[in-house]
Amino acid sequence: MLLGGLRYLLPVINAAHKLGYHVITCDYIPENIAHKYSDEYHNVSITDKEKVTELARRLKIDGIMSFAVDPGVVTAAYVQQEMSLPGNPYDSVCILQNKARFRKFLKVNGFNTPDAIDAHDLQEALEKIADLKLPVIVKPVDSAGSKGVSRIDSLEELPAAFINAQEHSLTKTVIIEEFIETDGYSSDSDCFSIDGKLLFTSFSSQRFDFAAANPYTPAAYSWPSTMRPDRQKELESEIQRLLRLLNMRTSVYNVETRIGKDGKAYIMEISPRGGGNRISEILKLATGVDLISASVKAAVGETITDIAPWPYSGYWAEVIIHSGKNGIFKSLDIDKSIKDNIVETDLWVRPGDKIQMFNGANDSLGTIIMKFDSQKKLEQAIAQRDWLNLNYYE
Repeated sequence: MLLGGLRYLLPVINAAHKLGYHVITCDYIPENIAHKYSDEYHNVSITDKEKVTELARRLKIDGIMSFAVDPGVVTAAYVQQEMSLPGNPYDSVCILQNKARFRKFLKVNGFNTPDAIDAHDLQEALEKIADLKLPVIVKPVDSAGSKGVSRIDSLEELPAAFINAQEHSLTKTVIIEEFIETDGYSSDSDCFSIDGKLLFTSFSSQRFDFAAANPYTPAAYSWPSTMRPDRQKELESEIQRLLRLLNMRTSVYNVETRIGKDGKAYIMEISPRGGGNRISEILKLATGVDLISASVKAAVGETITDIAPWPYSGYWAEVIIHSGKNGIFKSLDIDKSIKDNIVETDLWVRPGDKIQMFNGANDSLGTIIMKFDSQKKLEQAIAQRDWLNLNYYE
C-alpha cells in the first residue's frame, strides 16, 4: 500500500510492478495522478491512522509506505506497528516527523542543533521568543515542502509569520528556531540503512531562488556536493549515531544537513521516506544505486543486497521549474546551447493552466535533470539560468 497519490509515486509504482507486487494507493483525492497507475485505489485520508489501519487489515496488505509524501509517514509507521509489518519504530518516526520533538531529542543527545521553542498560539510564541537570538525561522512542526516557512529579523514580523506557519500545520503548532547561516550550500538528499546500518549516504548542494515568493523553497540541487569530504564524513557519522539511538531499521531517509558559519555540522531534518523533487530518481541516474526498488523491498521485508556507496558518473543537477508570478502558462523555452546537457525535462503543466508564484514545493511546475562533465560548467548553468524561459498568456 502506498499512501498518497502525487506524481512522485509513479516510479515507486513502476518498481513495485517490476518486482511483481499488486499496488494499492489511497488518499482523499481521487483525481491524483498516481491512482491512474496503481492496481487499486481507496478514498481514505492518509492522516487518519485508524481508518488506514482498518483498510490495510481488510485488504491484508504485505507492506506499506509513504514515499516522498510527508503527511503519511507517521500513519505508515502506525500501520506497520499495529499489523506487525516491516518498518521503523513508531515512536521514533513520530520524533523525526515532529520538528519540535526532533530538536529536543537532538539537544538531549548532544547533537549540534539550533535553539528552538514551539508554541500553539501567538501569545505563547511572543513570551518564549525572548529566549532566542534573532534572526529566526518560523515554520510548522509537522509540514514539508517549505510550506509556511519564513525568516523574521524583528519581533514585529512574528504575528504574520506565526499565522502563516500555523495555517500549514495539522496540529496548529509552530516551531521557532535560530537561523543557522550556512557555510557553503546546505544539503538535501537521500540515504539508506539496512538493519540500522547506514549503507548509502549522499549529500547535495541545495540552491534557492532568493527572488522567489518563498526564498526558502529549494529551486535547484546538484550532485556531488561541494561540501568538504571531512565534513561529509562527520555528518555521516552523526546520522549513523542518530539512527542507532532511534533504533531505526531498514529504510530510505530524506536528510537535510548543513555546515554553519559557526563551524558546526548540523542535521536539520531526517524523515524516513524518499525525498520529494525526484531525489532518489536522480541518484539512480548519477550512481546506479536504486533506492526506490530497495524501499519497496524494505516495505515487504525482502532481502536487499544491492545498496552500497557508489561514485557519481559526472556532475548532475536538477532545476525546479517555477514561476515568479501568478499567471496562465503558455510555453517553456529552453535555449539550444544547453540542450546537450539535458537528460530529461518533466513539465507538469499544459498551455492554459493557471500557475502560482513559488511559495512552496506544491507550486513547482516540473523538473529538468542535467548532466555536465565539470563542476564549473554545472555552476555556470545554474547561476545564469538565462537558458530557461517561462512564457505566459496575457
